[in-house]
This record gives sequence, structure tokens and C-alpha cells, in this order.
Amino acid sequence: MLTHTKGRRAPMLTLRWGSATDVGRVRTLNEDSLLAVPGLFVVADGMGGHAAGEVASQLAVAEFARLAEQAPVRAEDVTEAVRLANEHILSAGAERGDRHGMGTTLTGIGVVGSERGEDLAVFNVGDSRVYRLTDGQLHQLTVDHSAVQELVDAGRLTAEAARTHPRRNVVTRSLGMDPGPAPDVWLVQPVPGDRFLVCSDGLTGELEDADIAALLAENPDPQAAADQLVHQAVASGGHDNVTVVVLDVVEVVAAEPSAELTAAMPVGDAGATAVLPSGELPLPPTAPMPTAPMPSG
Repeated sequence: MLTHTKGRRAPMLTLRWGSATDVGRVRTLNEDSLLAVPGLFVVADGMGGHAAGEVASQLAVAEFARLAEQAPVRAEDVTEAVRLANEHILSAGAERGDRHGMGTTLTGIGVVGSERGEDLAVFNVGDSRVYRLTDGQLHQLTVDHSAVQELVDAGRLTAEAARTHPRRNVVTRSLGMDPGPAPDVWLVQPVPGDRFLVCSDGLTGELEDADIAALLAENPDPQAAADQLVHQAVASGGHDNVTVVVLDVVEVVAAEPSAELTAAMPVGDAGATAVLPSGELPLPPTAPMPTAPMPSG
């Protein structure tokens, strides 16, 4: 899909995206849900079984579908949508005993207004992830809310050992908790040629980051990249549901000149909020991107 997203003054960003999901080889139900519409790109990985996880992830995505109808969107609106999604999941769980305790991870990217015109708000609750491919290098932008990540952060476990640790699927933050979890939110300056990946852990549990980077680089079409990532994850084992959204920044129309944002922007009660200006990550030169319209994700 190729589109201009609408900013406060005029279209600022031209984005292309593709999405794909698969139940995998082991599970009988796909509890992942995704949203890929102009301005919002979200993946939710449900937990709870007996269709409850599927319900939780769908409720989370539905709240962001409502947010997508709002323009302009602020970073604070993303945090509020997370809060509302958590309330809906708790209410739905209380209404039916077989859905009590259901939950979901939630991660994604939203186009939000900024002093520059438009930025990308990267947000996360749980162990689904957002990556950025820039100049051929893959960077994980989100931080997993998981038991093994805490061990890695404490220096008690290596990142490689975390991949096979018996508690690797234990999340420490998810929607469906009371009190509600605080999302991590980062503001990222979009740069033409950047590619972003939003994915559930069904992808990262099967493929190494190097393999993910290679597949993203080998497929310039975002829909083809999404399809290949899911295909390879299923072929490598498919032990979990696999869901991805691949998002390309094609063009950025600059607003009036303004100072580079270097300080954190308040976003309600978010768990972590940071601004990543262009100097924070190695950014590629402007690169030509395919411009033929793609099927909607």
C-alpha cells in the first residue's frame, strides 16, 4: 500500500507497507491480530487459550482502529489508546469465566504530529517487537518486557542464551493486567529509505536477527518482504503464530525549520519515553523506493 498520511498542515509522509500472518505448524488457532492502515501499524499477540487470547488481541487492535480515525494523532493519544484497550480486555474477561485472565502483547508504530511535522511513535507492551532497518543494519527499537530480558539486563544471561531459556515466553507486562501496564513510547524521526518491522515473537523465536535483516534487504517490496518473513518463520518450525507488518518511509516533506528534538517528550504515564533524533541511529542517505501501488495489508 502506498499512501500519504495526513499531518496537521499537509501530507508530510509517504509510506508503503505490507502485512502477513500465519497460524504456524503447531497451534490450531491464530491468537495474533494486526492493524495496518494509514498512520497506524499494530501487532498484538494474544494469550489465554480457548479463543481468549484471540479476543484480547482483537480488542486491542480494535481500539487502535478507532484511533486511526482521529486526525491528527498525538503521542499522548497512543498512550490513552493502550489504557482504553486494557480496560476493554479486563471488562470482557470479567463478563465470561472462560476469558478471565486473558491478555495480549501490543506493539506498533503511529504517525504523530511533532515540531518537525510528523514523527513515528514506536510503542510497546510485552515481547512483540519493532525493528528499524537503516543502511543495511537492523536495530531493535523496543525493549522486551519479559523475564529473560530482565536477566539479560542484569548481566545474568546472554542474549543468545535467552533465545532458548525455559522462561523465554514469560512476559512481565501485557494488556489485561490490573493495574494497567504503562507502555514504552519512543519518538523516531522518519527518514526516506528507512524500513520498519513490527512483529510478534513467532517471528523472532524462529529467525535470528541476521536472517530477518537479510530477508528485509532482499525484498524491496514491503508486501513481498512480509510474506517471505512469515514463510521462513513457519518453514523454520512455526511453533507459534507469526505476524508481521513491514513499513517503508518513501518520502518526507519537511515542515518549517526547527531545532532538533533531543529531550524526552512527555507522554502521559508511559513507562519509558524517548526521542530518537537522526543522530541517535546511523541513517541511510535518501534512497529511491518503488512507487507502484501495492495491495493493502
